[in-house]
Amino acid sequence: MKCIGLLGGMSWESTVSYYQALNRGVRAELGGLHSARVLLNSVDFAEIERLQHAGDWPATARLLANEARRLQAGGAQCLLIATNTMHKVAPEIAAAIDIPLIHIADATARRLQADGVARVGLLGTRFTMEQDFYKGRLETQFGLEVLVPGEEQRERVHRIIYDELCLGQIREPSRAEYLAIIAELAAAGTQAVILGCTEIALLLGDTRAAVPLYDTTAIHAEAAVAWSLARE
Repeated sequence: MKCIGLLGGMSWESTVSYYQALNRGVRAELGGLHSARVLLNSVDFAEIERLQHAGDWPATARLLANEARRLQAGGAQCLLIATNTMHKVAPEIAAAIDIPLIHIADATARRLQADGVARVGLLGTRFTMEQDFYKGRLETQFGLEVLVPGEEQRERVHRIIYDELCLGQIREPSRAEYLAIIAELAAAGTQAVILGCTEIALLLGDTRAAVPLYDTTAIHAEAAVAWSLARE
């Protein structure tokens, strides 16, 4: 079993879900008392959030690349960035290390393709929904058609993530609002919706929606477990 490096804390609320998913995945595969080999580096999200909203992506890249190097030096054999948004700087992080980076958008796209989904909705932070690093990757590298909510709804989705979910606050009105947005995406012809922020699954969980929901945290963790247990 190879050691998974987990770059987390963005926010720590969803990093908890990653740790659980990795260990449950290994136990499901190997049984008994088996658990995942995980090396966790959890950063201070307040610093990351400040740089995000200031638009200082080069600084976030330098900071996270340095923390990824620490994971590699500690014995990690692959890297998971435990957040969708900070895959904005995944190329810079990958260039700073010599171990493979398992990309969350790639793992998600492959699952969608395996399920025959071609037209998908995307929920996440404003950065993920509006910038090209995620949506564009799904479209150009995997041939998916990706729809996002309107501007006002994107702002609401973004605010709920930072003001509620990252603080561990789960509110029924926010769940209802997300489900309404998902229903509108379904009405626009999407076959499924990507929960493209690792905290959104904390809000929706097993909630029934108008279309299937793809939990990127779970999908990313499953890809890492498969990599960790793969036979050479």
